[in-house]
Amino acid sequence: MTTTIDKPIYIQVEPRYVNYVNRIMEGYEYLGVVSTLDRREGILQIRATPDTTNEVRDILAHIPIEIHYVERSE
Repeated sequence: MTTTIDKPIYIQVEPRYVNYVNRIMEGYEYLGVVSTLDRREGILQIRATPDTTNEVRDILAHIPIEIHYVERSE
């Protein structure tokens, strides 16, 4: 079985919240897999499948920290 990965979601959070975002995704049974791209800048990549991308974005919209979406070239 092959799983399709949607275009990654790139976000920036305060560095102290990097682990928090990762734990949130873990708590939602890995709807998205978080990778830290730059810990000092708080840049994260979240990989999700096409059927979970909207859920990941919804979760990010409702957690109580400031999140900025960033553009990254792959």
